[in-house]
Amino acid sequence: MVEEEIKEKKEAAAKKAGEIKESAVQTKEAAEESVSKGRTQAETMLNDFFNTIRNRQEDFSKTLSEFSQAMEKPLADIIETDGEIIVKTDLPGVDKGDIEVNLTEDSVEIIAHFNEEYSEEDVDYVRRERSYGETRRYMTLPAKVKIKDSNAKFENSILTITLPKLEGEKFKVSIT
Repeated sequence: MVEEEIKEKKEAAAKKAGEIKESAVQTKEAAEESVSKGRTQAETMLNDFFNTIRNRQEDFSKTLSEFSQAMEKPLADIIETDGEIIVKTDLPGVDKGDIEVNLTEDSVEIIAHFNEEYSEEDVDYVRRERSYGETRRYMTLPAKVKIKDSNAKFENSILTITLPKLEGEKFKVSIT
C-alpha cells in the first residue's frame, strides 16, 4: 500500500512536472514570439524613421539645388502666342556687347558676361553679393521657330528675343 501510494505520487509528480515543462516551453515560445514581434515593430519603426529622414533630405537637397541654380542663372520668361515665342531675360549690369544669343529651331542659349566694376585690390568689400563672370541659360522652346526671322533687343537691362514660329502643315484626316 505504501509502495502503491509512492508510485501514485511519483506518477502524479511526473505528470505535474510534464505539465510544468510543457507550460514553460509554451511560455518560452510565446515570449520569443513577443520579442520577435517587438523587434520587428521596432525595426519597422526605425526603418520608417530613417526613410522619412532620407526622403526629407533628398527633398531639401533638391530645393536647395533649384534655389542656388535660380540664383546663378538670369531669370527668364517664355511667352507663347499664336504666331511667335517671346523670351524675356533680366540682365542687370550687363552691357549689350557682353551678351551672346545662340538659337536652334527648338532652343535658346543666352550667355552674359558680368564685368567687375572694381578690382579686388582697389577696394575692401564690406559685403559682396553680386556675381561676376559668365552666366549661361539654356531653354527648350515649346515649339519650333524660324531662326533666320528671329530678332533680339536689349533695353533697360531686359533682353527680349522674338522668335516667329514655324508654320506647321495642317491637314485634315478623313475618318472612314
